[in-house]
Amino acid sequence: MLPVAGLVALAIAAQSAGMGVGDMRWQRRVLIVNAATATDPMLIAQRRALAGWRKGAVDRDVTVVEMIGDRVTGARDTAAALRRTYRLPADRFAVALVGKDGTVAFRATDPVLPDRLQGTIDAMPMRRAGGR
Repeated sequence: MLPVAGLVALAIAAQSAGMGVGDMRWQRRVLIVNAATATDPMLIAQRRALAGWRKGAVDRDVTVVEMIGDRVTGARDTAAALRRTYRLPADRFAVALVGKDGTVAFRATDPVLPDRLQGTIDAMPMRRAGGR
């Protein structure tokens, strides 16, 4: 069973679960959370950090996609394809924020707090121009 934070992340992801990350271009920002195993302490910390961020994610059109090993939730892409496209490691934790234009806005190898996500997104040209 997933902890509450994991359920929140999956609820955020469920909005676009039938789409691939590429299909979300110009519609959604995508936070890709990557870990080798479900017990990775950084994954657990990232889920906790995102647990209370649902409104912030919704307001900023963010879909959370989790890759744990070869399992992907939140998008229909395969883990191998996402790792290749976004240059994410298979053997360790990493996060990538993909902007609506499809480019990676930032990467991290440690859990990212919602304040950093919001600051990064709010500084994006589309967001500053009034386009969610």
